[in-house]
Amino acid sequence: MPLPTSPVVRRARLGAELRQLRRQATLTLEQVCERLGWASTSKLSRIELGQSRPDLADVFDLLDVYEVPTGQREALIVIARDAATNRSWWRALGEMGERQRTYAELEAGAATIFEYQPATVPGLLQTRAYARLRVTAGRLLDPEVDVDADTRARTARQDVLHRMDAPRYTAVLAEAALGCAGAPGHVWREQARHLVSLTRRPNVTIRVLPHGAPVAGSVIHPLTPFSCYAFPDPADPRTVVLETLTTDLRLTTEPDVRRYEQLANWLLDAALSGADTVELLSRHAEE
Repeated sequence: MPLPTSPVVRRARLGAELRQLRRQATLTLEQVCERLGWASTSKLSRIELGQSRPDLADVFDLLDVYEVPTGQREALIVIARDAATNRSWWRALGEMGERQRTYAELEAGAATIFEYQPATVPGLLQTRAYARLRVTAGRLLDPEVDVDADTRARTARQDVLHRMDAPRYTAVLAEAALGCAGAPGHVWREQARHLVSLTRRPNVTIRVLPHGAPVAGSVIHPLTPFSCYAFPDPADPRTVVLETLTTDLRLTTEPDVRRYEQLANWLLDAALSGADTVELLSRHAEE
């Protein structure tokens, strides 16, 4: 069964709606917090930025301050309930670290997903053996990572591609991601064959970006992995996530999202065709 609407997306949408309501009421953060008796503006700021799971009582108080009419109020309460993560979400996602949980929430609620990876195979496309190697490598930066739990979580996320209402998924892999450096030959062969098998799924597109292929006129390819998510409800903010070594940057403003969507289109234009990608992956699987 599909998971409910993604809480992380609903938090971003709720925050944007509440921020707009406050500005329409010509109130500052300080004035709102003073009326509600909140000790500082940080609580309201985090709600508006979608950085915290909102308490429904706090949302009701804010709607009262902004004198929101009944129809709009009811719609916002529905969004607020989605934003306040419930226990069924956590059970459905299983045991995950905070970074993986954010990706899982975005993936589970998405209608479309685009991923660009310059050096590795994306998590949704990894075999268990390959995923374990990647998680183990991550322990160099975070020795507290539970390799077994994190590997199980990463492979559990992949169920999203096999649901009845699975999102349309597109991945562009730089040719460097097909290198098997650090992976035993049998692990990489299994991974390459798995990629070929995934290209047969109607909702999955995988394309390889060759070394030196010009992207929008430049042969210097982006070095930072990123993912783009769009959702069934067009009012939910399209989201871009930039992956770094220690944390992930989530972007939801329209100008930022448009830039990365344009970059995604340029990468697709420069990548090999679907047939050529399958041929290349098949060759890797046999070498």
